[in-house]
Amino acid sequence: MSTTTAPRRKGTFFPPTDATNLDALMDLSKFLDHHDEPAALLGPDGEKIPLPLEVYSTLTQIVEAMRAHRAVVVAPVDQKLSTQEAADYLGISRPTLIKLLESGKIPFETVEGSRHRRVELGDLLDYQSQRTVERRKALQALVDDAEESGLYDVPAEDYRNAIRTARHEIAEERKE
Repeated sequence: MSTTTAPRRKGTFFPPTDATNLDALMDLSKFLDHHDEPAALLGPDGEKIPLPLEVYSTLTQIVEAMRAHRAVVVAPVDQKLSTQEAADYLGISRPTLIKLLESGKIPFETVEGSRHRRVELGDLLDYQSQRTVERRKALQALVDDAEESGLYDVPAEDYRNAIRTARHEIAEERKE
């Protein structure tokens, strides 16, 4: 199943845009939706080899992403990224990434003979996972505090009225 669009960079694959390949992707997606067990790879000469579970799982995730019209990047976790690539991956600015590197929150290495830094993709994945856990804990703490304070028992209209009142008071203060 090839696409008519060449990858932007090595390892980046875009969903097909032409009707024939798009139909083939949808057929593959439907096939994978109906099969939980790993499939087999069939060669052009008829040779058949079973797919390991990890490969089958990866294939299903790739097909699902492409079916949702999203590009897919395939990269080893030990791939080294520049600081700009790492920042782009995390969706943050390069200066913010540099602060994270310098604070020791994300490991990095410097390129021999230069000031350039490289970050392993696996370390970025670890950082993202750690941040997700921290955000979930913080959200749970907020929910626990709200429950202890009885805030879930207050009608939503009371919140809306309080916000309107606060906005009105701020507007009045600005007029003065």
